[in-house]
Amino acid sequence: MSTPGQKVQRVPAEVRFAEELRRLAATDSHEVPPGWRLSPIAVERFIDGDPALGIARKFVGESGQLRRTIISLCANRSCLLTGEPGTAKSWLSELLAAAICGNSTLTIQGNAISSLQQMLYSWNPGVLAQHGPCPEALVPGPLYRAMQAGQLLRFEELTRCPLALQDSLLAVLSERIILIPELAGEHGILYARQGFNLIATSNNVDEGIHSMSAALKRRLSFETIRPIARIEDEIAVVQAELRQLNATLGLQIEPDGEIIEVLVTLFHELRSGQSLDGRSTHRMAGAALSTAEAIHVAHAMCVHAHYYSNDQMRAEDLVHFIIGTALKDKPEDRRRLKYYFDSEISQRQDAKWQQVYAQRHLL
Repeated sequence: MSTPGQKVQRVPAEVRFAEELRRLAATDSHEVPPGWRLSPIAVERFIDGDPALGIARKFVGESGQLRRTIISLCANRSCLLTGEPGTAKSWLSELLAAAICGNSTLTIQGNAISSLQQMLYSWNPGVLAQHGPCPEALVPGPLYRAMQAGQLLRFEELTRCPLALQDSLLAVLSERIILIPELAGEHGILYARQGFNLIATSNNVDEGIHSMSAALKRRLSFETIRPIARIEDEIAVVQAELRQLNATLGLQIEPDGEIIEVLVTLFHELRSGQSLDGRSTHRMAGAALSTAEAIHVAHAMCVHAHYYSNDQMRAEDLVHFIIGTALKDKPEDRRRLKYYFDSEISQRQDAKWQQVYAQRHLL
């Protein structure tokens, strides 16, 4: 817990965008589903942007994908967002939870739980020893709290959760109840309140160690989140997030648009295996080179500029910061990256690209 007055590194979406959510709620004239704070139309505007209300776009996805996800949740159908690492699956689930129920912190990390008690409920040993099983001794887990409050539960990395724990969701998603055999009467069953639902995420590149059962798959709507297709949209996302990260550290640096364009173009081409003008290049095997990683590289360059370069971003520093992102556990990726530098970057006459190419010896 942070001490009073101490700044936190990152606040949840409902805190960061509290003013936008307030404006949307005040102007929302559409029907609101039971248990929701905003109408589906207002939820979509919060995420997709509404210039008339001064609400910025927060997620870039395929046409219709966001609306399908919202409608699934509205119809009490749980969702699984799947896709490559760094495609903003967790970010989308956080935004949805913030808009729908005003709380995005009810979260289960699939790779961090190993028992049913961590997900459903456990018991306070002191109260249990003195009074036995009773409502006062019950310690609710995230799933229990979400059902009790009628809120959205976020389940991160679902396929990294043991199969037995995955299958414990079957009754919850179908019947919307939790049975508590230790308690008698009305305390022995918890009915989900209006508004409860589940939105999960999973990487389709690294599928985890536990495949989902067919029964669980039937209870989920799948949406595949793909990398941003238009480079202009990706540049805009990187610049917006970079300004937010810089502000968090108190950096008074205006990102260099040309350097950001070089960075995003480089990631975009290596990720797709094709240059913007259609020539084939080598696709990196061991690195996702996602938008999220481009944001972190750009932020590292800003931090470096602040402490070492008088707040001036320099193109020649870019190679230093992409090495750790692009070159990981696949030795052949170094050869692929060198080939990309020699076949693509060397042919580009722009000064920023040539400054990047001049650092090829670092690879």
